[in-house]
Amino acid sequence: MLEDVRTAARNNAEWCDIVCGSQGLTGRTDADAWSVPHRSPQWYPDAVTVRPGVDAEALLARIDAGPGASVKDSFADLDLSGYGFRVLFDAQWIHRPPSAPPVDTPLAPVTTPDELAAWAAEHGGGELFRPALLADPRVRVLARRDDRGVIIGGAVLSGDGPYGVSNLFTRTDSSRDIWRAVCATVPNAPLVGYETTADLTPALSAGFTTTGPLRIWLHA
Repeated sequence: MLEDVRTAARNNAEWCDIVCGSQGLTGRTDADAWSVPHRSPQWYPDAVTVRPGVDAEALLARIDAGPGASVKDSFADLDLSGYGFRVLFDAQWIHRPPSAPPVDTPLAPVTTPDELAAWAAEHGGGELFRPALLADPRVRVLARRDDRGVIIGGAVLSGDGPYGVSNLFTRTDSSRDIWRAVCATVPNAPLVGYETTADLTPALSAGFTTTGPLRIWLHA
């Protein structure tokens, strides 16, 4: 399972780099971590470890480690409490292998800036999702619409296999259907992502399994 966690962490680091790049922020990736030297956008970390056993001081030296800084500790093996950080939340990496195409209806791609703006408004991310994302071949923004064409859910797929699932949302009572629709969109590819314990059940019901813990640290 360690290799599954490494794969998911690298995929997530790539997605963070894509988002920061769309905001004009240049990240750095090496064998230890991805990081960005200036504050990342809201909800995104300033660093993501991609292997276990990374040196904490060396990692923090790569970022603006002052108040508001956050670190995605992909292997839950760092102790940043001595540097002014606290645990924001714990979560689990998840993985789903390729499978036969399910009966669920795939999600539709978002292809224009206007569609992306409508998608982002329903998601709640607003200006976080910029049109540059639509031009990146590693990114697929996906939407579910109701009979009137109104967006009622969606997700992002990133990477080139396995695909990372992120930013999943729904305006219905349960996200289970969106998870299943994501799986139906790329049934022949492995999927990775992460969820907090409270949000795991819908993903597990769609065929995902947990592969290891991660932790988000925040400098308060």
